[in-house]
Amino acid sequence: MKELTFTNGDTMPTLGLGTWKSAPGEVGRAIEEAVELGYRHFDCAWIYQNEAEIGRAFQRVFARGVVAREELWITSKLWCNRHRAEEVAPALEGTLQDLACEFLDLYLVHWPVALKHDVVGPADGGDFLPLREVPLRETWGGMERCAELGLTRHVGVSNYSVKHLTAHLDADIVPEVNQVEMHPYLQQPELVRFCGEHGIHLTAYSPLGSSDRPDTMKAADEPVLLADPTIAAIAEGAGATPAQVLLAWAVQRGTSAIPKSVDPGRLAENLAAAELQLDAAAMDAISALDRGRRYVDGTFWELPGSGYTVAELWG
Repeated sequence: MKELTFTNGDTMPTLGLGTWKSAPGEVGRAIEEAVELGYRHFDCAWIYQNEAEIGRAFQRVFARGVVAREELWITSKLWCNRHRAEEVAPALEGTLQDLACEFLDLYLVHWPVALKHDVVGPADGGDFLPLREVPLRETWGGMERCAELGLTRHVGVSNYSVKHLTAHLDADIVPEVNQVEMHPYLQQPELVRFCGEHGIHLTAYSPLGSSDRPDTMKAADEPVLLADPTIAAIAEGAGATPAQVLLAWAVQRGTSAIPKSVDPGRLAENLAAAELQLDAAAMDAISALDRGRRYVDGTFWELPGSGYTVAELWG
């Protein structure tokens, strides 16, 4: 499998397993199945509320000798209600306890949005903290401290625009990864160029279009990426599935991708996509599909009085 290389020589597999929306009782089995299949990159987050079950699954595969901890790349994310500098390391320590790990390979700021300490999901504008009160650079200082303490080998961000990243370029540690929604309908060429110029790796979430996300996040007339006729035609010609074409495209353009599944057959199909090579004609055809379509558009942050807007979020 292709890997992305960090300045210290560490490598991250380009295809991993996402765990957003993986239900209790299913995610642990999926983790064990994925490790047995050959997955070595796992993407987690505190807000997914399943890290303890994932940690127990890791312990079982370690105990069976399937893999050692050092063979896995494990990512997690800081939730928005722990953005003050002094809150970051304790939040990561809680995640490490849940995941039953001594360290993470990568820790990300989940969103450039700050919530009050006792708020998990905001109900109104009063649940937010303005960035003038808790600047992103304050949060980033806490992330850098986590790296200094050895709690994580690498630090990065998620859902950051070029504007957000630019404000971090003079930090002691420049964000090493930016995890964002990315797929043929949302190719983000400006962000790809910027990150390439500054040595920031990109990881694509929702690389298959996130058709299983909550109904409250869906539009009635939204396009279905997996049903796109161009993708279907390329898949047929390559003897692959549409999902495999989408993942191969992500890997081939130099990013990593973290599709989610708990189905053993789909897990195997997705992993096999890392070996699929698309020809130039297929890559050109896919490049023409960009329509700037976000499936996770961030409107859930745009509550009256919150001070956050979609326009500011995505730049």
